[in-house]
Amino acid sequence: MIRFILADLRRLWAGSLVVVLLVALATALGVSVILQERALRLGSARAADKFDLVIGAGGSETQLVLSSVFLQPSALPLMSGDVLAKLAADPRVEWAAPVGFGDSFSGYPIIGTTTALTETISGGFSEGQGFASEGEAVIGSSVNLAIGSEIKPMHGTIETGGHTHTELAYRVIGRLRPTGTAWDRAILVPIQAVWHIHGLEAGEEHDHDHAAAEGTHEEADHHAEAETHAGLNESWTAETPGLPAILVKPKTIADAYKLRQDYRSGTTIAVFPGEVLTNLYATLGDAKQILVAVASGAQVLVAASLILVTVIHIGQRRRQIGALRAFGAPRSAIFGIVWLEFFILVAAGVGLGFTLGYGAALILSGFFSQSSGVNLPVGFAREDGTLAVILLAFATVLAALPAVLAYRQSPAQALREHCGGPVPPCCDHPCTKN
Repeated sequence: MIRFILADLRRLWAGSLVVVLLVALATALGVSVILQERALRLGSARAADKFDLVIGAGGSETQLVLSSVFLQPSALPLMSGDVLAKLAADPRVEWAAPVGFGDSFSGYPIIGTTTALTETISGGFSEGQGFASEGEAVIGSSVNLAIGSEIKPMHGTIETGGHTHTELAYRVIGRLRPTGTAWDRAILVPIQAVWHIHGLEAGEEHDHDHAAAEGTHEEADHHAEAETHAGLNESWTAETPGLPAILVKPKTIADAYKLRQDYRSGTTIAVFPGEVLTNLYATLGDAKQILVAVASGAQVLVAASLILVTVIHIGQRRRQIGALRAFGAPRSAIFGIVWLEFFILVAAGVGLGFTLGYGAALILSGFFSQSSGVNLPVGFAREDGTLAVILLAFATVLAALPAVLAYRQSPAQALREHCGGPVPPCCDHPCTKN
């Protein structure tokens, strides 16, 4: 029987290919939606795990996390610099790192921060070392620059009329290990350099501020240039410039919850990134349901098309089925042949659909990772096996339709149409008499 089925499929290869492709495309649509949504959840959750607590000025919690954790450009409100001083002196805090945004270079965001963040975010350097003065920079693992490259920061973007800062150029001295987060595409510089390049006052720890207050602008520039080559002073005071966000590493889980409660006041907000992502996942879940509904609708249309193709196909094979019956093939054998042929085609389409869906999810995740830096892991889970079983069970039922049609077909009627006249009941072969 198997040899007969394979020969029949080879003979009807064009129609068989159409059935396989229809099933594959409908399956691939649903599979790619499921895999891509899961990859987005896992990738964003792993990126957020790098940061325990984020503190910012009052405003949108979602935007605070998107800007500080995923480095999405946005104009965040500034909170008072004394918040950083309090956190640095708080015994519950292991380290608190300010982050400053606004500049970029060749499409990579330039983030002002401290050595505490650069030393812990990736667990070390793949080459070079951390910055020690304002003219030095550390790059993420995905930044396409070499050690020793010069970086001239641009404020804003070319599209929005941005301009290049000429006051300072950074020199790359280190590359971080991969983190699988948006920080792999970031250029990290001392926060003091970001303050100086934008004309912000940095308080008592910077001689540049006293010079600017007491002398001329030329004297201030001289002090700023001297600081570029001097060591960094990462002690913070109440006169520290305003900050859009602070990344905090609490010492214990209990400390994290206490700090979150203490800094959820009218002027600041403190959030766990994972908590904010949970709300985003709810939105993603609604979008996923819509996409899955669209994919299911496409699969229903494909099933209807297959039924139509099946009915036409069985009509065209009436002579073959009648001949098989005339040569003594029982109804059960005809049922099995037709059912197995159709099931093989649908099962092949399901398998090809899973392959195409996986490939599409990989391509989409690659594009997203390249633009955002967040690594999206695409892979099958146990529930995907359940989906495959459901689709194959549906294929089992769907394949029974043409088999039933073939089972109920009268061989005498099929041969009567083949011979062009009535079939004499006295003859051994129905077609031997005219």
